Amino acid sequence: MSLRWFLVLLVCCALPWSAMAATEIEISAPGEQSIPLALTELLPEQGPQSGKVTGEFYEVLVADLDLSGLFRFISPEAFLDDAKRISLYSTQVNFSQWRLLGAETLIKGTYSLSGEKLVVEARLFDVVNRRMLTGRRYVGVLKDVRRMAHAFADLVLKALTGEEGPFSSRIAYISDQSGHKELWLMDVDGKEKIRLTDHRSIVLNPDFSPRGREILFTSYRANNPDLYRKEISSGKEAKLSYKPGLNVAGRMAPNEREIALTLSKDGNPEIYLVDTSGRIRKRITDSWGIDSDPSWSPDGSRLAFISNRQGNPHVFIADIFSGKAQRLTTRGKYNATPAWSPKGDRIAFSRQEGGHFDIYSIKTDGTDERRLTFGPGNSEHPRWSPDGRFIVYSSDQAGKRAIYVMRADGTGSRSLTSAENDSRHPAWSPRW
Repeated sequence: MSLRWFLVLLVCCALPWSAMAATEIEISAPGEQSIPLALTELLPEQGPQSGKVTGEFYEVLVADLDLSGLFRFISPEAFLDDAKRISLYSTQVNFSQWRLLGAETLIKGTYSLSGEKLVVEARLFDVVNRRMLTGRRYVGVLKDVRRMAHAFADLVLKALTGEEGPFSSRIAYISDQSGHKELWLMDVDGKEKIRLTDHRSIVLNPDFSPRGREILFTSYRANNPDLYRKEISSGKEAKLSYKPGLNVAGRMAPNEREIALTLSKDGNPEIYLVDTSGRIRKRITDSWGIDSDPSWSPDGSRLAFISNRQGNPHVFIADIFSGKAQRLTTRGKYNATPAWSPKGDRIAFSRQEGGHFDIYSIKTDGTDERRLTFGPGNSEHPRWSPDGRFIVYSSDQAGKRAIYVMRADGTGSRSLTSAENDSRHPAWSPRW
């Protein structure tokens, strides 16, 4: 889904990757290198000053870039006079001052406010090589300031890693904040929460369409666990699959022409493919056990799912065309909710060990299994960010279940919702 809430005008494109490869600050993953970053507040260029603009833009950038794990922030208390000077171009920046503080990268910017109209210009500089790496001009209204900051954080990651960040995407989840388990939507930093359903019943298992225009979810609104689809922009909603019994864990294929889901219309829960009108196209599994929680491979050729066909619930991978399934996990007595990485190389899942659930990931050939969370409480239902850098999940470590996000290696965990309400079943949208 495009960012229709403001117009983005390109001022300075990111350097070609071939040029970036020669810089001293190239980095591709957290933990490889910590880049010293000086992050200054936006300066007013014209019009009235606004603490809301400077404060919120700074707050969002700090949170996003800190979550990335790529940066070490230079203390603002050490900043010298160049931090208070408008300098949007390399010839205007006093790089010597920033090198004195140990900074290797620098973010500077300005804003202009006229009524509700807001213009923000932000720049990322390579202090070592005394040049601008990238920059953008964002035009919108005052309420768009947080989205502008998320968009610039995405741009910063692209300039330094070659791949755009996920901060302009959003997270769907289930919360009982209204008194019922309804579907909600929030930014990746846990802000701007909005409720999407008013079923006044039990809503479960949301998942975005690959282009992010729709959300699939299950609801007991009609006293049966039926599968619904909802257009995010219009709010239009329709019942998609309402066969007797379970219609749960719907996941749309990458081509958006098929949906994998669990049906129990014949008594035993099995995984089927249905078209976008709910008509069954193919049965994928056929075993005596319970088969559930499908997750598509990025190329749409395979499904990861949970089955207890060989005893305890384990992660299996099925070929869409042949239906042949192969067991992936070999450890643990209860594995659940697999999620295929958008990069295609790993599958995240939850496992019960010692009486509680934790999050794990494993390569798609069954090797290199890694435990990512270590309690306390239960951590479940992992879902990947669209760039594969982060995982969102639910945990009851602070009491009631809340939504958390962490880096894909298990570091940097932080909560996105409070433990005052029960929040679970997160799903991460594509980039908006």
